[in-house]
Amino acid sequence: MTTATTTPPSTPDAQSAEAPAEKSVGMRFTGWAANYVDERTSLSGLVRELGRKIFPDHWSFMLGEVALYSFIVILLSGTFLTFFFEASMVPVIYDGSWVPLKGIEMSAAMASTLDISFDIRGGLLMRQVHHWAALLFVASIGLHMLRVFFTGAFRKPREINWLIGFVLFILAMAEGFTGYSLPDDLLSGNGLRIIDGMVKGIPIVGTWISYLLFGGEFPGFDIVSRLYVLHILLLPAILVAALGVHMVLLVVNKHTQFAAPGATNDNVVGVPIMPVFAAKAGGFFFIVFGVIVAIASFFQINPVWVYGPYDPSPVSAGTQPDWYIGFADGMLRLIPPHLETVIFGFTFSWYIIIPLVVIGLFLVVVALYPFIEAWITGDKREHHIADRPRNAPTRTAIGAAGVTFYAVMWAAASSDLMATHFKLTMEGVIHTLQVLLIIGPIIAYFVTKRVCLALQKKDREIALHGYESGRIVRLPGGEYIEVHQQLDEYQRWKLVSYEDYKPLMIRPDSRGRITARQRVRSVLSRWFFEDRIEPVNQKELDAGHHDGH
Repeated sequence: MTTATTTPPSTPDAQSAEAPAEKSVGMRFTGWAANYVDERTSLSGLVRELGRKIFPDHWSFMLGEVALYSFIVILLSGTFLTFFFEASMVPVIYDGSWVPLKGIEMSAAMASTLDISFDIRGGLLMRQVHHWAALLFVASIGLHMLRVFFTGAFRKPREINWLIGFVLFILAMAEGFTGYSLPDDLLSGNGLRIIDGMVKGIPIVGTWISYLLFGGEFPGFDIVSRLYVLHILLLPAILVAALGVHMVLLVVNKHTQFAAPGATNDNVVGVPIMPVFAAKAGGFFFIVFGVIVAIASFFQINPVWVYGPYDPSPVSAGTQPDWYIGFADGMLRLIPPHLETVIFGFTFSWYIIIPLVVIGLFLVVVALYPFIEAWITGDKREHHIADRPRNAPTRTAIGAAGVTFYAVMWAAASSDLMATHFKLTMEGVIHTLQVLLIIGPIIAYFVTKRVCLALQKKDREIALHGYESGRIVRLPGGEYIEVHQQLDEYQRWKLVSYEDYKPLMIRPDSRGRITARQRVRSVLSRWFFEDRIEPVNQKELDAGHHDGH
């Protein structure tokens, strides 16, 4: 006879006793895997070191984050679009959902763009997200560079990082233009035609460069495929590499910060990257992503179905390039026509050459400005405290002049729209902008410099005597005075903690000579530093504090 035995049902206590054993196995495996990877990569040390880095908590530093996050959105939306876009100039007959263009011959690139817009679920949203994110990417890089420039954050040891940031800005514009030209619609075709005309305007080699770029006579048969390779492969790879180097140098060189109690060149005041800043950055990424999606949902951009496929014969009235390319188009419009010279059988089209030279020099000066300023000032020290723009009046004035010069070129790209909307003559608009291109930066320079010096004088008065409180007190002798409200430690620190620079003195070299180079440097140094307001010293502060009481 056999005796049947039954296993008693497991009780909650028994289940709870088994759970730790299962959990401990998983934890042991996770720990083993983490140790295995860490022993071969030393990731824990890198994460720990990065986590200790302090990031200043100031709103202006978020501009660089916006650029980074919009670039991530570009990558995500662009990956979606690559599955459906056909980069080919092969002529096809459109037979999609957009009725006005049905039966029209167009390139496969244009047809696939229309299919993405009307026949692929979510395609139009992704196209607009991609385009708006690209515009935000370029804009945020530009604003970030302006913040770096006006606060002097490009100074040693960050000159190379400024140069890398400038390269990122140029690459972003190139990325935007190549992507903007891919649909092969009427607007993008006209933009490419302008580029072709500029290239052909280069003496001697212009025609050969155009043939090389377009693969033959404009528009070429495979220009879209070439731009596609540039847009999704070559330019993004360089962008990612440059962005990686930029971020590494940001960590290595430390972050700049504004003057505050405890903030020095050796000590950063802010929050650590882990976990405070990382949590804020994650939330901010989703905010940027959400804003881009909201804009793409409610504001139409680049409606290629309205423009139609590219045809060399018509040119749409009022066509405008994307804003970041406008300065180049505007410079072409500002140059007087009929400036040509024939030398040894070669035609030199100065109305093409001059804009190219002016734009090239402008970009070179922007890229090399940190090195130019360092040579003029002779400043070889490291700087981790950002300047207030008013405390560097010449630099701020130079920046205002540069922004004005860029703004006039940019405005000239819409000269036809200004003329039609405000009922002005086209010649009047162009002539006004030509004058502003020369006079505008000069006026902006002197006005900005005087404003900066006036603000410094105002800060000096406030630091010494405090704010006007509006409270009137009668002294025992019958005199009426206004009692000034004294500043707290942070406010006073903000007003007085900046360094005073003076012009360089000419000194003979080792051979007892004063070279022409030294004389030029001395003249530039005097121009850069001659008009200045000396910061308040401690003796003046003590006297002002005593008078305030």
